[in-house]
Amino acid sequence: MYGCDKFCTYCIVPYTRGKERSRRPEDVLAEVRDLARQGYQEIMLLGQNVNAYGKDFDDLNYTFANLMDDVRKIDIPRVRFTTSHPRDFDDPLIEVLSQGGNLMEHIHLPVQSGSSHILKRMSRKYNREQFLDLVKRIRDMMPNVVLSTDIIVGFPGETEEQFEETLSLMKEVGFESAYTFIYSPREGTPAAGMEDDVSDHVKKNRLHRLNVLVAELSKQGHENLLGQVVEVLVEGESSRNADVLSARTRTNKLVLLEGPKEWIGRTMLVKVTHAQTWLVRGEAIEEGKQHVV
Repeated sequence: MYGCDKFCTYCIVPYTRGKERSRRPEDVLAEVRDLARQGYQEIMLLGQNVNAYGKDFDDLNYTFANLMDDVRKIDIPRVRFTTSHPRDFDDPLIEVLSQGGNLMEHIHLPVQSGSSHILKRMSRKYNREQFLDLVKRIRDMMPNVVLSTDIIVGFPGETEEQFEETLSLMKEVGFESAYTFIYSPREGTPAAGMEDDVSDHVKKNRLHRLNVLVAELSKQGHENLLGQVVEVLVEGESSRNADVLSARTRTNKLVLLEGPKEWIGRTMLVKVTHAQTWLVRGEAIEEGKQHVV
């Protein structure tokens, strides 16, 4: 789908991409089936606000939960989606995702701020408590889910206390990765007319502190995988070492392992042996042999 109807005060997307427009479900499903026939191992369903899919249809009642449920029944090994908006993340979608199978246990859920006051200034249409309730409902249905997020620091009017609320939310949710940004005004958005009263020095300091926390949470998540056997899709050679293969777990963790190039494109099992901040290393379990990184 294309476009967004949310009009967050900092975002130019609704003005440049227009209103939310969903592709017809029969077209999406036909494309997924065609990709499956061609042997693709993973697909990503994309949209500026992908879980608002179907809300613009005036001739049928068909939501993103319905689409994911139909995609789930197609013989393609892995299905992901991005980017979702907390306001449109409903219980039927959680229920479908909880069935697993080819639906991965990773959800990117942009929160932007942990402060209800800042969220209101951003026009996100939810507050801290509502977001935490959503996370609880997701985790209740999907105990093994891994969550990632987007965070903006230094939004106009953000106080030190409100920034601390973002740090505490990160810890409480246990996000294992995050895209982090310093606020900068976009001409034509409501936020561009707000007084940008957070200094560059403070913005950079907050971003640094946030990124330190993100690294800690990422490392903790990887350490929790030590000794576990996880399913990975081998995607290709490592960008830093052509003799090492790069793979992804169902929860979107980067895994490095040794093995033949013939493994690229295959799904296999790996025992996690080393945890680093941004990746793990492991032994691939293949035909009774173990290849150790």
